[in-house]
Amino acid sequence: MNEVVINRPPDEVFDFFSDHEKDKLWRTGVIEMRRLSGDDNGVGTRYAQSVKGPAGRSIQAGIEVTEFERPRRLAFRTVEGMVRPMGSYSFEPTGEGTRVRFELSAELGGLKRFMKGPVEKTMRSEVARLESAKQVLESSRS
Repeated sequence: MNEVVINRPPDEVFDFFSDHEKDKLWRTGVIEMRRLSGDDNGVGTRYAQSVKGPAGRSIQAGIEVTEFERPRRLAFRTVEGMVRPMGSYSFEPTGEGTRVRFELSAELGGLKRFMKGPVEKTMRSEVARLESAKQVLESSRS
C-alpha cells in the first residue's frame, strides 16, 4: 500500500486513474495498455496490458475494472497471466487536493508460492510509482 496527496481535485484525479490507457505515463513497466471493451471505463471494462517481465520479456496481464465509484474508489483485477493481482485506488479530498491510496495484492498458492519474493518485489515497486502519477498530474495543465 502507498498513498500520496496530489494537488488536483478528486474528479480530475479519479478520471486520470480510471483511464488505464494513461498508466503508461507513470508505470514504467507497462509496455502496452489498450482498452478492449467499455466506453466509460466503468465496471466490466477490459484492457489488454503487456508488462516487462524477467529478462525484458513481454508478459500479457490484461485487466478488468471491478469497482467504479466516481470519485471515491476504483478497483481492478488481472484476468490473464500466471499471477493475477487485484488492485484498488481510493480517493479522498484534502485541503491540498486529493489523497490517493493504492493497494495491490495477489494470492500465491500452489506452485506460485515459489514466485512470492519476485512478485512481492514487483508489487511494491508498482505501488511506489504513485509518486510518478502525482508528478504527471501536477505538471499537466487542465
